[in-house]
Amino acid sequence: MGRTYIVEESVGQYLSNVNLQGKDFVSGLLIGQCSSQKDYVILAARTPPNEEQNENLKHPKAKLDNLDEEWATVHANQVSRMLPGGLLVLGVFIITTLEMANDFQNALRRLVFAVEKSMNKKRLWNFTEEEVSERVTLHICSSTKKIFCRTYDIHDPKSSAKPADWKYQNGLSASWLSLECTVHINIHIPLSATSVSYTLEKNTKNGLARWAKQIENGVYLINGQVKDEDCDLLEGQKKSSRGNAQATNHSFDVRVLTQLLLNSDHRSTATVQICSGSVNLKGAVKCRAYLHSNKPKVKDAVQAVKRDILNTVADRCEMLFEDLLLNEDSEKEFHILPHRVFVPVPGSTVMLCDYKFGDESAEEIRAHFIEMLDHMIQIEDLEIAEEINTACLSSSVNTEASLDGTDDEQPKQPIKTTILVKIQHNIGVVAAFAVAVLAAGISFHYFSD
Repeated sequence: MGRTYIVEESVGQYLSNVNLQGKDFVSGLLIGQCSSQKDYVILAARTPPNEEQNENLKHPKAKLDNLDEEWATVHANQVSRMLPGGLLVLGVFIITTLEMANDFQNALRRLVFAVEKSMNKKRLWNFTEEEVSERVTLHICSSTKKIFCRTYDIHDPKSSAKPADWKYQNGLSASWLSLECTVHINIHIPLSATSVSYTLEKNTKNGLARWAKQIENGVYLINGQVKDEDCDLLEGQKKSSRGNAQATNHSFDVRVLTQLLLNSDHRSTATVQICSGSVNLKGAVKCRAYLHSNKPKVKDAVQAVKRDILNTVADRCEMLFEDLLLNEDSEKEFHILPHRVFVPVPGSTVMLCDYKFGDESAEEIRAHFIEMLDHMIQIEDLEIAEEINTACLSSSVNTEASLDGTDDEQPKQPIKTTILVKIQHNIGVVAAFAVAVLAAGISFHYFSD
């Protein structure tokens, strides 16, 4: 028996209204949530046209060759940044003309594996063995409206297609549960002198991976309580006349406790490391996660929150480096970092997100939402969840000479990693500091056993 996909009715309306505009096909992403028994699809987003490819398509027909996997994965990576905890890109869809209806199964297979591989590279977390590893491909013929729904096991490159059920439901996510928290982060990442060939971005990602273990091993309080992970999240809630817990307008406050020190049973060893510099990430991060209301477990809620914390910090670091790379001639000491903006999904309790740099207008954010998700939104729907913070790129020198009051200063020279940072050389020891102050959310409360 194949998997069952419960799909919001508005997704079906969206797919039926997609206009091929004279093309042989259009493709896009399916967004939703996995569960052990069934998957939920709450949104479909057409991949925006590649302008460079459109020029080449004036001389058709390469047909299957026109399915640009690289462009589709770029779109998937952008959309994945816009998904709060609990939501994933569940798969891909293709809408084709009648004469091409039988040509796309292999293309869909390649596409769904390429999309998942690309997104997985950027994650600070891994799927558990218990989680569903199947991803869906949906093929729709524009003329007959016939649907072919199949799944592939993304953990098995040789997996074959399995049939799946595609069922529509009205108001699917109208009563989903939301979880919110604010995390205060203060992450110190030393840049080892032995890995100077690494880019600043790669060094930072390695440092974030160590911090991610703290988040993974943290204790999560839901509405101030520690609950058994196998308990029903809605346990103790009032029952409706149908016997189901009333999930309407249910929002849970989450707080995160991470260990500052090890237990007395553990031994730790101080490590002396020669460093060429360090990266410090500081700030408050607003996090949100969403969960279906069909008997959700505490462990599912905690997992969704954890992943949103990790995703939003990693995404913002990546966006900072992209921005600095595009403006690498800039030597400003302070940089405004992106803060999180939320927008509601119509007819749903779920909100999607994006990131706004200080110099971006609300209209630009709105345009980006429309381009990436192919859905209209209003400027007044944008909810800026965080205040603007700044990133400071500065340098300092730590030398043995400074210990006895002497200072043999050398001329300043720019050193290029991913970005240009002015540093000073002094007796062969360089200390370059990049301080990134992040805007986004959940609060860290440190404790020690």
